[in-house]
Amino acid sequence: MLSSRAIRIWTWLHKWTSLICTLFMLLLCLTGLPLIFHHEIGHLLGDEVEAPMLPAAMDGQRVSLDVMARAANAQHPDMVIQFAGENEVDPRLWWFTLAPTPAPTDNFKSVAVDARTGQVVREYRVGEGFMDLMLRLHVDMFAGLPGKLFLGLMGLLLLIALVSGVMLYAPFMRKLDFGEVRKDRSTRVKWLDLHNLIGIVTLVWCFVVGATGMINTWAELLVQYWQYDKVSALLAPYKDQPLLIAAERGPLQAAMDTAMHHGANRKVSFIAFPGTSFSSPHHNTFFLKGATPLTSRLLQPLLIDARTAQLTAAPELPWYLTGLLVSQPLHFGDYGGMPMKILWALLDIATIVVLGSGLYLWIRKPQGARKGTRPGVRAADADTDARDETKDPEAAAA
Repeated sequence: MLSSRAIRIWTWLHKWTSLICTLFMLLLCLTGLPLIFHHEIGHLLGDEVEAPMLPAAMDGQRVSLDVMARAANAQHPDMVIQFAGENEVDPRLWWFTLAPTPAPTDNFKSVAVDARTGQVVREYRVGEGFMDLMLRLHVDMFAGLPGKLFLGLMGLLLLIALVSGVMLYAPFMRKLDFGEVRKDRSTRVKWLDLHNLIGIVTLVWCFVVGATGMINTWAELLVQYWQYDKVSALLAPYKDQPLLIAAERGPLQAAMDTAMHHGANRKVSFIAFPGTSFSSPHHNTFFLKGATPLTSRLLQPLLIDARTAQLTAAPELPWYLTGLLVSQPLHFGDYGGMPMKILWALLDIATIVVLGSGLYLWIRKPQGARKGTRPGVRAADADTDARDETKDPEAAAA
């Protein structure tokens, strides 16, 4: 049983962490809801790129990766290819990301190429449309890395609010049956009971999504640390060599064949070209994935010398990058197909109700409690419901 001092501490933590993060968590829940169904909504809006209809006999045909790369680069000859990979939804398509330089930038284009014919299908709508707006608001609020780290901090406050809410729920429920909603009481009391009930029901989901979302905000920093800590040691033989320009690189398909030879029973998730944030100045780095829902998120990097197409290294991803890769699809419910997406959406809506009701409870807080009435102390001028609410630690925190 918590002491009165412990209750005051948990109440203070729950109140202020909730108040600080609530509006941002509402933003993330509202923008995250359509992102759960981003493929389906993109298809309805015409944003999804679809492979052209060709004879069925051609579906298993694949042209050289060099042919596809040249076709993509011809769309923007003043740019360089940063990344490439097979379309997750339709393996008949490959996407190529191009930018002015290999360095990370928001100025990039993404081109879809038909892997059967090597012809450009069309460009992806980068930075346009409803879904891109939702994604940018959800990921960084159009503020880049500082925006991501700020949202990560809000995620940490959410986790503290959840833990403190659980600590307060036990003493609060001593006077009530589990899940009871006091319908004969004031509107605020009824919303307090609903807030607590739905909060407990969605607790585990909120914690998982909040924790994975917080981890995802660290992605750029984790990749940079991996390169500094692990990859730099593997590149010691290339230390004094100049940056490998495009004209000096060997056939891309030869590098692909090398990767497939060393990555049996795996598929290419994406390729990072020389000089990009996921590669080195001298390598095409192939990130291979497994075939099952779980192993498809666990990547194996292969550093292939861009000049000779020989394997330089196949480092194992450290635990922190593995955790990052596993957390990303879990955050959006991408593991279990449509049933899991629907479950994620229902829990997201329930969380919106919890956040909104918490905000309502604070706005409608009795005057006695606003002036500092401690849990367990009655406000002389409050009505009967307000007096009863101040007895409850959870009510005082709301």
